[in-house]
Amino acid sequence: MRPHSSSPPVAATVPDAAIPVTAFRLENGMQVVVIPDRRSPIVTHMIWYRNGSTDDPPGKSGLAHFLEHLMFKGTADYPAGRFSALLASVGGEENAFTGWDFTAYHQRVPNEYLSTCMTYEADRMRNLALDEAVVATEREVILEERSMVADANPAGLLGEAVAVAAIPAHPAGRPIIGWRHEIEGLTRADALAYYRRFYTPENALLVVAGDAEPEAVHDLAARIYGAVPAAGSTDERRHPQDPPSRVHRQITLTDATVSEPQLTRLQMVPSPGTAVPGEAEALELLAFLLGGDETSILYTRLVVELACATRVQASYWSAYFRGPARFYIQGIPAPGTTPRDLDRSVDAVLADLRESGFEASAIARAKTQLVASALYARDSQVSLANWYGMALCCGLGLDDLATWEARIEAVTAEALLRALSLLARERGVSGHLIRSEAA
Repeated sequence: MRPHSSSPPVAATVPDAAIPVTAFRLENGMQVVVIPDRRSPIVTHMIWYRNGSTDDPPGKSGLAHFLEHLMFKGTADYPAGRFSALLASVGGEENAFTGWDFTAYHQRVPNEYLSTCMTYEADRMRNLALDEAVVATEREVILEERSMVADANPAGLLGEAVAVAAIPAHPAGRPIIGWRHEIEGLTRADALAYYRRFYTPENALLVVAGDAEPEAVHDLAARIYGAVPAAGSTDERRHPQDPPSRVHRQITLTDATVSEPQLTRLQMVPSPGTAVPGEAEALELLAFLLGGDETSILYTRLVVELACATRVQASYWSAYFRGPARFYIQGIPAPGTTPRDLDRSVDAVLADLRESGFEASAIARAKTQLVASALYARDSQVSLANWYGMALCCGLGLDDLATWEARIEAVTAEALLRALSLLARERGVSGHLIRSEAA
């Protein structure tokens, strides 16, 4: 088949980080982003599909993750294990992961093997071969994985229970790995139907980071990926939306195997793709101020001053969702303190902040630390490719990434207080993990 051509590359540069990013789209709809890094003759090749566990059909949770496993089972040209053996022989690495709104496959190889990776991924984009025995075996592997991460793990079960309480209607409330009783029913036909629907060039994003010239990547991608025909159209995905929460919910899980009690607070907040201007950046800075490190407000108050916790952290899961995102506050109570006690102490600290606001010096320090940590992470070729892939799959554009640092620097004390108002107790879910003897 004659390769599809594509439009010329269009460059978008991240000014502060001096990252020259080139982007183009093939005629079959596939988006390509190239991030040069010539410090070593290594390249990271990532193929992202803009679908994840939120796209699992009702009653078939875990299907996106199931297919991720099955994608390594081979094609006629690349039987299972052949490509992995080739990578190992040249010192390469490979991995894959499933999110709520994306699934990604990546290799890190010497740059002369970039075309090999493209050829492999283009082949399994359309020629996956599955038989019933392979599907049955991999289903058992995933059920064992589910046992480890959740069924035999009280903290994992608590996390699932808190999420489904906070997000009962939207499919992002389901665990990526799926519910056990639904995994057990997943079939070869289910996997192939999902594969044919979503594993198409127009639903795919290629990110190449490392020692590769944009023009050379353009030519390779046009020749190799451009030969994969477009499927025609991608269905618009519409998911049920949960109403705003007006009642606090509490989940308590008791188990004899709990080694230490735990508090998990979850509140649904806007994602960068759904937030009003400045809101997502305020939430990101707020998470760092509250629980980003050992100088944070919650750590200082609860661990150092009150000694009612041994560990506490806050996180804004901004990079994982097209729809509503998650804001977590999690902590380990100190001996003699229960998760309920720690929950109340967190509320007290947040109430004080609503009255006092944030000190200008603390805001400035948090901005410096947050930007520095992000720039340090981006110094890694794989981290940089991940950052671009996740953001672009979740509805952001290159301009959003280019201006991230400036938008963080622009967050005001007033914007932080508005973000803090999103953490009102009645909007969230508290999860308490307790040893059964303490119930």
